[in-house]
Amino acid sequence: MKKIVLVAVFAIIATVSVNAQTSFGAKAGVNFATIGGDDTSDTKSRTAFHIGVVAEFKISDKFSFQPELLYSSQGAKESYSEFGASYEDVLKFDYLNIPLMAKYYVAEGFSIEAGPQVGILLSAKEEWEDSFGGLAESGTDDIKDEVSSIDFGLNLGLGYKMESGLNFAARYNLGLSNIWDIPSDIDPEFGIGGD
Repeated sequence: MKKIVLVAVFAIIATVSVNAQTSFGAKAGVNFATIGGDDTSDTKSRTAFHIGVVAEFKISDKFSFQPELLYSSQGAKESYSEFGASYEDVLKFDYLNIPLMAKYYVAEGFSIEAGPQVGILLSAKEEWEDSFGGLAESGTDDIKDEVSSIDFGLNLGLGYKMESGLNFAARYNLGLSNIWDIPSDIDPEFGIGGD
């Protein structure tokens, strides 16, 4: 049972050139994250954010290497309502992500990028609320022990860099590892808290 995190990222990056070959800067943007795999057909994306630092090392006029260090809030949502009962569940995962991007400039300022990403789990919480017959119950559970401490992914993206050093980028992260760290004899469903 594999559950992977998919993250679409839109970012603004402001960089300052140290010399003609190297620039450093800050990065911030919005995440649209969800979880894929078995038993996730009703899963919806969770909108959150990321913020961090970035460096770009020019290898040639066309190629650059861009490592990043990002605090990234991710997760997913699920809800249903049937026969007078309703349930809402939000998974909130916070990571320290380390993307290692190769960039190729296809035209003046425009680039395509790809590279691996390692995510170190900082926190994992599940916020839930259910109601039935006018009675409501809600809570927040710490589920860090049930989520893998490391997440591996592959990033693909597009970017545009202005002469001023301001960058705009869109990126898609495909999770490559199972995010649940639960013994194999337990069948993890999306809503694992709320008991």
